[in-house]
Amino acid sequence: MLLKYILPGISHHLRQTLTNNYRKVSSSSASVTRLHRAVYTRQYPLVMILPDGSSINVRYPEPRKIVKLPLDLSTLSETERKARLDARKPRKKLKVVDEIEDNFNARKYMKYIKKK
Repeated sequence: MLLKYILPGISHHLRQTLTNNYRKVSSSSASVTRLHRAVYTRQYPLVMILPDGSSINVRYPEPRKIVKLPLDLSTLSETERKARLDARKPRKKLKVVDEIEDNFNARKYMKYIKKK
């Protein structure tokens, strides 16, 4: 480039600005070339569930399968709010105790045991 020899003291940034003005940038050239970024972050596909139940596919920087957005409890009615809050509480475990009738008589089977 002739500019390099004419003005040897011109800074690198000014030269780059002058040369970039000649480059035509459009949407078609952006699809052909690569993205000009200093850091390329990896994006993972993610299904995001909105509070109304609808889902959308987005790109997310962390590898996850699904993210459910929280529901705003202030928009619910009183009965729905109480049902949601009760569902969040831990359930009590029921202890099931079965009484087994033990009416086994070992003497009944003594005749099947052979003595040596």
